Amino acid sequence: MTQKDSLNLAIKFHLTKNLTDGIRDEDIEVNVEKTVVFISISDKLLFKSGSYNVTDKAYTVLEKIAKVINDQPTMEVMIEGHTDTTPIKRDIIQDNWDLSALRATSITRILQYKYGVQPERLIAAGRSQYIPLAPNDTAANKSINRRTKIIIMPKLNQFFELLEQDATK
Repeated sequence: MTQKDSLNLAIKFHLTKNLTDGIRDEDIEVNVEKTVVFISISDKLLFKSGSYNVTDKAYTVLEKIAKVINDQPTMEVMIEGHTDTTPIKRDIIQDNWDLSALRATSITRILQYKYGVQPERLIAAGRSQYIPLAPNDTAANKSINRRTKIIIMPKLNQFFELLEQDATK
């Protein structure tokens, strides 16, 4: 576990240093919990309101994240889309479930096709409005809840192997 913790702290340092260079700190947050690195990016940096099309300025951030991901080939990456509680319905978007999943898929495709992240390492997940960071009672709080999380984690089979090794000691 110590080796994994050290690896994740190194990833966090590398990510924090590279991602926040020239980008406002409140738009990107990097946290390490146990053996997992969480990168939370506000949707105002990645998408226009109600859209799943990635903004031009998002590519700079995603390129830096892809470099870190590609430097850690034994780890998997989950991209989670999160929304606020404001109902949405347009074109192919039926509700916040659709919007969150489409946003996660948009980021996943960019990481794969533009920046060469191996697709078998990627997971796209929509979380809709159901894991808020703040109450959805003000515009500022709703803005906090609209985010995309990129989670870098050990592959599950490697994690279980580590647990089995610990159990036999």
